[in-house]
Formats: sequence, C-alpha cells, structure tokens
Amino acid sequence: MTETPVMPLHMRRERFDPVEELARAREGEGVTRIMTIFGTPAYLVSRYEDVREVLSDATRFSNAGSQPVLHSDTLSKEERARLQAGQLLAYDPPEHTRLRRMLTPEFTVRRMRRLEPRIVEIVDAALDDLERAGKPADLVSHFALPVPSLVICELLGVPYSDREAFQRRTGRLLDASLPLEQRTAAQLENREYMGHLVERARVEPGEDMLGMLVREHGDDLTDAELAGVSSLLLLAGHETTSNMLGLGTLALLRHPDQLALVRDDPEQVEPAVEELLRWLSIVHSGVPRTTTTEVEIAGQTVPEGSQLILALPAANRDPDFVDDPERLDVTRGAAGHLAFGHGVHHCLGAPLARMEMRIAFPALLRRFPGLALAVPYEEIEFKAFHVVYGVRELPVTW
Repeated sequence: MTETPVMPLHMRRERFDPVEELARAREGEGVTRIMTIFGTPAYLVSRYEDVREVLSDATRFSNAGSQPVLHSDTLSKEERARLQAGQLLAYDPPEHTRLRRMLTPEFTVRRMRRLEPRIVEIVDAALDDLERAGKPADLVSHFALPVPSLVICELLGVPYSDREAFQRRTGRLLDASLPLEQRTAAQLENREYMGHLVERARVEPGEDMLGMLVREHGDDLTDAELAGVSSLLLLAGHETTSNMLGLGTLALLRHPDQLALVRDDPEQVEPAVEELLRWLSIVHSGVPRTTTTEVEIAGQTVPEGSQLILALPAANRDPDFVDDPERLDVTRGAAGHLAFGHGVHHCLGAPLARMEMRIAFPALLRRFPGLALAVPYEEIEFKAFHVVYGVRELPVTW
C-alpha cells in the first residue's frame, strides 16, 4: 500500500482558512525551514511584502532553477526536455519574455471584452443545465467546471468533447497525494494529446489561439513548445477558475450578507471577485523559486541555491496588507493581492478569469435566489492535497 505523503505546511487548511501554524510562521520569523512534499528542504516565505519581493525579482529568485514540470526518475533526458519545452513557468527572462510576448496580445483586457457575449451565453447554458438536472444537483459538475472548460476549449481550439479525458488527467496531475510516477504519466498523456492537436493545427490552422500561434509564430516555435504552451493554458484555464467558482460560491453561501451584495448590487461584483481571490487564495504557492545568490529575507540570510516556497494564502491574509484579513468583506476589493502572482510571471489569463467570475457569480445567484447547500456544511469535501484548492462536489438546492 502506498503511503499518503505528509502535507507540507503551506498546503494545510481548515476548510477556508490557512492553519494557525502558518499564521504563526508569518507573525514569527517570516521565513521557516520546511520539507517539501518530495522530502527536500526549502524555506517557506509567508509575509506579504517578502512574497511580493521574491515574485518581483526574477534575477535573484529563479524559476529556471526549480521544476514546475514533474520529473520522474524513469524519464530520459530527452523526455524531460520535451516536457519542459514551452512551459512559461519553467523559464526566466529572456527566454520567458520571448514566449510570453507571443501570447500577451491574446489576453489583453480589450481582447477579453470581445469574448464577453460568448461567455454570457456559456454561463446561461450552464445554468439551464443545472436547472434541468433538478435539485439537488452538484454545482461543480453542472456549472463551476463546464463554464471555464468550454471557454478555454473554444479559445485554444481544443475539442470540448475531449473535456472529460483531459479533466481526469489534470486531476491526477494536480493531486499531490498520488505517487510521482502516476502524476508524471498524466503529464506525459497531456503532452501527447496536445501534440496531436499541434500537428493538426500545423496542417490546417483555425481561428483559435493555437491556429494563431501557428500562423504568426510557427517558424519561431517548435512543436514541443506549442504543445507546452497550450498544455499550460488548458490546465490553468479550466482548473483555477472552476475551483474559484465552486469554492467562491460556498464561501458566499456561508456569508449570506456578502452573497446578497453580489446578487443585488452590480457595483459590488468586481470588488467581490478581488476579495474572494484574496480570501480563498486557491493556489497554495505557485512555482518554487531558487535563489541565485545569497539573499536576506525577513532579516534572515538564505544561501545561494536554496528553494523558496511562497505561502500565498498566508501572504494574502497578512494584517500588514489588509485590515482584519481573516474576515471576508466583498466591499473592500483587496487591490494588490497575490492570488494571480506578481511580476513577470503574473498570471497571463487573469483578465479572462476575472471576466468569467464577474459574469458567473451574479448570474448564478440571480437565477437561483434561494440557492442553498443540499447537505450539511460539515459534509463538504475539500481537495486537501490538490495543488489548486477547491471542493470535490458542491450539492445545492434552490
């Protein structure tokens, strides 16, 4: 029997909240020695200003020294290189800049606004499906997951009919309780699947993003890079937003006064999305950084070559960042939170994710003004070991 690994400190939560031990680490020394889930030593950075500093400086704190893609010992050197190709999170400038520059025009706020009518249609169709399912129904499978999945599939040019297969692979890939070999296998399967789509786009590029990349940058990008970029966008595009929609809805149901503001006041929707992003911080840490020189963080000396884990939930609940940080307050907006990261690796898809949430949350709450949990709150299962935090199911009634 395979033993479940010990959960690292930065991933530990009590339902919505980071564990008290994480807050004590932040209020104490601010930099804590920990062991990663792979059994390697690292430094945990937990204060808002310190985390922001690390994210701001790609020279002293390198992504390239870490491993955002999984590397099982069973992989050959060539397989490892193929998996890493095109993975924006695996590079520092200038290589990161080269890849990101090709994608940035597709994710501007102006470009995202063109998608708004289609996103409204997708949200409405998902709400129709939820209603047809009858109560009680699982909000995750009928709404929170289908909406961002269909949006990113249409944007990238991925057949929506393939969604169940790639969602299963993504679920294995992000489940840190599984053996490394199983997660690596899921990663290889994802890359092989995307490689077939790249081959098809090379022959007949469509009007989607993959087609655009082939037409405009096909001579500058290898097939492996195209597959890597697309794999990352597909994974991030549906997994993060779907967990925000599910967990965010549960948070609002647990705070009826906050829910009413989002449902009834259009002016409150945008700040509510930002506050939910801060308060939930569904990405525990992002990609580990590696120090390229000896550095000082929170008054402590960290040697060159050290791995840094950034505790985003702790940083976003730092009282030096916002007042009364443990309280969900959808009126405050929480500008400057780190839920999307910061610096050169700030989430490329942030404008798309924000738009999906701004449309989806109020649409759901207005369609079902009597929305409520269909099971006791204590029975809701949270995805404790997942790299992206959320709930497995959310049974609701109305």
